[in-house]
Amino acid sequence: MGCNDTGKVKAKPLDVSFKKEGMLQLKKAESDALVKTLDIEIADDEYQTQTGLMYRNSMKDKQGMLFIFPNEIARSFYMKNTRIPLDIIYISKDSSIVSFQKNAKPFDETSLPSNVPAKYVLEINAGLTNTWKLEVGDKIDFEVLN
Repeated sequence: MGCNDTGKVKAKPLDVSFKKEGMLQLKKAESDALVKTLDIEIADDEYQTQTGLMYRNSMKDKQGMLFIFPNEIARSFYMKNTRIPLDIIYISKDSSIVSFQKNAKPFDETSLPSNVPAKYVLEINAGLTNTWKLEVGDKIDFEVLN
């Protein structure tokens, strides 16, 4: 008698879907001109900030994840278990972009530091910071939906 797979359950890879929890506007520093409006997910507790965009298979260009931390310190992110390439945008407590880590590679566990203190971090699809011509000093404005 041979073995077969009947009765065995194959583990389905985890795929987390996007959940709109807020809206964020990116604005040019010198003119306050609107660059882009994004639907965002919010990561504001330890579990959410540790998990971030892990296990996602894709994200639309008008979506992002905003990490909200209780304080402004030097930050560092990595791409463990993250399947999609990202641009990581570090933002100060006054909502100004202070640094970027562009084209972060999927699954790369190399530290991607902010190099300066940041209170917020915005993750978007890789390449969009260049497409949208975002620069240090540009601003964000966001609202959390109830």
